[in-house]
Amino acid sequence: MAGWSRDAAAYREAHQARHKTIAYGPGERNRIDLFSGDGAGPIVVFIHGGYWQALDGSAFSHLAAGLNAHGIDVAVPSYDLCPAVSVGEIIDEMRAAARELAKLGRPLVVSGHSAGGHLAACLLATDWRAFDASLPEDLVTAAYAISGLFDLRPLVKTSINTALKLDDTSARAVSPLFWKSPSHGMLDAVVGGNESAEYLRQSRIITDAWGAAGIATRFATIPDANHFTAIAPLADPNSPMTLRLKQLAGR
Repeated sequence: MAGWSRDAAAYREAHQARHKTIAYGPGERNRIDLFSGDGAGPIVVFIHGGYWQALDGSAFSHLAAGLNAHGIDVAVPSYDLCPAVSVGEIIDEMRAAARELAKLGRPLVVSGHSAGGHLAACLLATDWRAFDASLPEDLVTAAYAISGLFDLRPLVKTSINTALKLDDTSARAVSPLFWKSPSHGMLDAVVGGNESAEYLRQSRIITDAWGAAGIATRFATIPDANHFTAIAPLADPNSPMTLRLKQLAGR
């Protein structure tokens, strides 16, 4: 990850003219790094992972490179971490970040990795009018979840839960698999081909469930990738992952 942080810092340094920071709340971590493309069409959001308890967006700036090369704006938000906040509060922070980006007047395609994949699905399934009556119902037009978890109940008895502090009831409440399915949009759930069976299972069950409820869904694997290398293709303008997000953004 240290190497990634260096790559991210180098990308910010090399693209200062297209980079700006947007605040979406009062906290130090309530910030969005926006890397501008041509300013047209949907903004692609990338939400970082770290099991809701580690990292921030600054380690992932270089992953904007692939989409920026196609003129697509990329927003990389950070958020507060467990145990200082709950998973539910992180979901609300990402909703607040989306609301702030909505001020730019363009729809959002939300991608994310690991915990970020969970949060991307949460944003697609959010009732935006209920969250803020001024927002368009279709603020988020698609979610692209990379190695996401959509049913958090299996984490309750693991060491990961030391910081999350979930029980079966609260884990279910923050699991988008059990929410009302999105009324619109599209979900892609992709997983590294070398990842554990649980990641594969979770991506399959949410694409099956939401697909049966009526939205377009797609499950795919990333050949030869593990949980940590699965997002590397985002830095490549010609990778299938970047080109799929370009397609989801209508470009």
